[in-house]
Formats: sequence, C-alpha cells, structure tokens
Amino acid sequence: MRQTREQIVISTQGQGLYDFTRALRGFIERSGVVDGLATVFVRHTSCSLLIQENADPDVQTDMLGFFRSLVPESMDWLVHTTEGPDDMPAHIKSALTQVSIGIPVTEGRPVLGTWQGLYLFEHRHAPHRRQVAMHIIGE
Repeated sequence: MRQTREQIVISTQGQGLYDFTRALRGFIERSGVVDGLATVFVRHTSCSLLIQENADPDVQTDMLGFFRSLVPESMDWLVHTTEGPDDMPAHIKSALTQVSIGIPVTEGRPVLGTWQGLYLFEHRHAPHRRQVAMHIIGE
C-alpha cells in the first residue's frame, strides 16, 4: 500500500473557477499509485472545490451567476460583516458546495469524465493564495 501527500497553492484573482486538474494529474503520476483514491481538500472557509465541465467556459459564467443570485451580498440581516460584504456570502457558498473531494484513481489516472475538470471555486472578490492538500492511497 502506498500513500503520498502534497500541498499546492492556487493564486486567485477574485471570484471564479480555477482549473487545477493538471496539478492533480501530476501529483498522481509522481505518487506512483496505479489504483487507489485521491483526496483533495481546500484549507479555507470562503472558497470550495468543484468537479465541473471544462469544455465550455459559459458553464463557469453560469455557475458564478447562479451562486451570486442564490447568495447575494446584499442580505442586510447578516451579522458577520467585519471582513467585508463578500465574506459571509463566501462562507455560505462554501457550505453549500464542498471543501473535500475524493476521486478514484485507475491505471494511474484520475477517473474523471471526458468533460470534467477539478476547480477551486473562489468566492471572494480580492486575490487570495489558497492552500490545497492532496493525498493519495493505493497500490
């Protein structure tokens, strides 16, 4: 049984989806694991992880629009406002999505669909440096 871990930093430039599928593939390749499970975890509470379509950039535009509509910054009943008007909505968006994803690995590759990519979903307006931990276990 092999296991390996690695941490990467993803620099964001504000709200959006940041594809890091290549980083995951490189990590799996370096691990030497042929069959197993890769776990990806983002170490923050105002961004999240998504597996989403990577063929049409309109999907990303629509995802951003949907979450802006679902969790607007104009909710005047929010109490946590000390870090700016986008912070608490970012925490809510993160709670509605996920901060950890498990991805099966077969034949040394992540088992993703043809049009699937792994994204960091940044919910804040300002640029951030997001820490993402990757762990793999298998044979």
